[in-house]
Amino acid sequence: MTEKQEKILKSALELFAKEGYHATSTSKVANNAGVSEGLIFRHFKNKEGLLMAILKEGENKLNELFADIVMESDPQEVVRKAIELPFIVPESEYEFWGLQYKLKWEIEMDYSHKTEPLTMALALAFVKLNYESPQQEAEFLTLSLDAIGAALIKRSMANADKMKSFLLKKYGL
Repeated sequence: MTEKQEKILKSALELFAKEGYHATSTSKVANNAGVSEGLIFRHFKNKEGLLMAILKEGENKLNELFADIVMESDPQEVVRKAIELPFIVPESEYEFWGLQYKLKWEIEMDYSHKTEPLTMALALAFVKLNYESPQQEAEFLTLSLDAIGAALIKRSMANADKMKSFLLKKYGL
């Protein structure tokens, strides 16, 4: 990806996060990035192409985060790593992840398929750990971690360390 393409995506990310996807025009993105609007069309075709590029980057980052969990064979480690996941995201990435959360609501996007690898890894771990309802436990934990991630990004969680400790203790880790 060229430096200008990265500037365009960064600008789109900032503006979509601040003003919303529907309220942001490609001309505003271009002005903010210091490029011509034609360059946006050349590289991304249209505003939806920009959005898809940002969402694809999010999916790639999510897959990177899940990789260590999915590849883990020890079921307790799968659960521990999953619980720790929202707490290891650096604050420097909060704007990016905040946009991902905002967009899934604004454009009514179904994100459930993106968390499937995590849910499947957790379900298998809970089977190995002899949980009564491993699939429901995995779905519960995945949804809980999603909500915790959102709270961390919004900076609305009073004490993240206590929540992490609570979950680790809850699952006997």
